[in-house]
Amino acid sequence: MAGTDRDRTLIAEGPAVILVEPQMGENIGMVARAMANFGLAELRLVNPRDGWPNEKARAAASKADHVIDGAVVFPTLREAIADLEFVFATTARQRDGFKTVRGPEEAVRMLRERHSGGTKTAILFGRERFGLDNEEVGLADEIVTFPVNPAFASLNIAQAVLLMSYEWMKTGLDDEAGPRFSGPQMKPATKQQLDGLFDQLEDALEARGYFRPPEKKAKLVDNLRAVLTRPGFFAPEIDVLRGVVSSLDRFSRTNRRGDGPPDSGK
Repeated sequence: MAGTDRDRTLIAEGPAVILVEPQMGENIGMVARAMANFGLAELRLVNPRDGWPNEKARAAASKADHVIDGAVVFPTLREAIADLEFVFATTARQRDGFKTVRGPEEAVRMLRERHSGGTKTAILFGRERFGLDNEEVGLADEIVTFPVNPAFASLNIAQAVLLMSYEWMKTGLDDEAGPRFSGPQMKPATKQQLDGLFDQLEDALEARGYFRPPEKKAKLVDNLRAVLTRPGFFAPEIDVLRGVVSSLDRFSRTNRRGDGPPDSGK
């Protein structure tokens, strides 16, 4: 039986996520959920409109209680970043100024490297309606922006946090392109196993009158063998197919009428 979430190690590390003047508790909760999904845990809130704590945020967090419980509220952005050493600001709009702009993958690799070296880092996310203003972006070290549709560039706050959190989790995997878990390990089928499947199927089809007219049997056999003896089958798959053929063959041979194929019920 697969283990429950409680059986697994909770990943809770990485840069702080700072929400500047978030409006709705539900949005804060969805941010917390996105963070928890991908191993981030430190949430800082700058002057949330509806106050804190917020039960709507907890409900929307879907049991990401460790993020909600650990959230810290600050009256200003300057106070929220005072103890930090490197900060990215997220924005979908081009800004005037001289700050380096990076994509999310490159930005998070930088954050991972700095975090591993003990640097205190964070990512700033702006308001639901208009994001970060220029002064707030100016408080960050660099900018991160997303490759989005230029005609529809606005992301909601939880989506933006999710994208950065996902990139963070990827950089911590041994194989960034690989999945979190793998399928069952199966032994490839041998040629003998493939031939056994084909012989069984040919015999069952012969008994049911499949090879008609007789002069076309050789071609039909060649076609079937080409399909069924291709490389790529695993041994357990052959066992499954042979079990299916055996079941159908037993049924058809006990329900046949005369020399033709089994009654279709029509």
